[in-house]
Amino acid sequence: MTNLSAYRTYTRARLARTDGILEVTLHDGSGGSLVWDEAAHRELPDLWMEIAADRENLVVVLTGSGADFCAVTDVSGWKDMGTPAGWDKIYWEAKRLLLNLLDIEVPIIAAINGRALAHPELAVLSDIVLATEDTKISDDHFAGGIVPGDGCHIVWPTLLGRNRGRYFLMTGQELDAAELLRLGVVNEVLPSARLLERAHELAQTFIQKSDVALRYTRVALNQDIRSSLVAHLSHGLALEGASAAAAFNTLQTHWENR
Repeated sequence: MTNLSAYRTYTRARLARTDGILEVTLHDGSGGSLVWDEAAHRELPDLWMEIAADRENLVVVLTGSGADFCAVTDVSGWKDMGTPAGWDKIYWEAKRLLLNLLDIEVPIIAAINGRALAHPELAVLSDIVLATEDTKISDDHFAGGIVPGDGCHIVWPTLLGRNRGRYFLMTGQELDAAELLRLGVVNEVLPSARLLERAHELAQTFIQKSDVALRYTRVALNQDIRSSLVAHLSHGLALEGASAAAAFNTLQTHWENR
């Protein structure tokens, strides 16, 4: 049996497991809501890889700490983003961020606590997506002057439809909980006090199935989007890197003033 103490130390995630249900709570390093920064970008691909390799995990509940899932971006840790070597680091991590997440071969239940304005695709790629009444989701890569090429160019047209997905990415559209439910991006909208309780209720029903059924269902239901990411993620990231080099000096100002 893999004890969670054998996992690497992650400064942006807190782990707890009961009866094979692994709860992953993302945070900012001090218990507040996750800030999308260099540490999160670097650590989470390795976390997904460890979770995927641990056969004691039967269901994953993914949530955030504090008032938001992830609403703030801090690019100050990427000093060399505008250089080939600097973007190579981001490129390598970003590919693993999504592909390693989809390599987790057990159901993932997202419990989105509040705003998800930075990398909301990490939550909506889950098999079941729950949200609070104050949840809001947007993507502002394009609003910040860079190509939305780090997987969101695949995820959002898949979830919303091609035209709605392009509009969402190119206008910085913010979708509230009611609209997310109407569009089918989230499956249930709940009061904050019920969010994690409901996630664990669902997880408890899932673990009654065999681990083979759990794993192979996850694989079957996500093979199409994983194939799309394998085929197109590298190209999207290359395009994003070119635009990031051009817009590097304005990126932090944009996110600070959002």
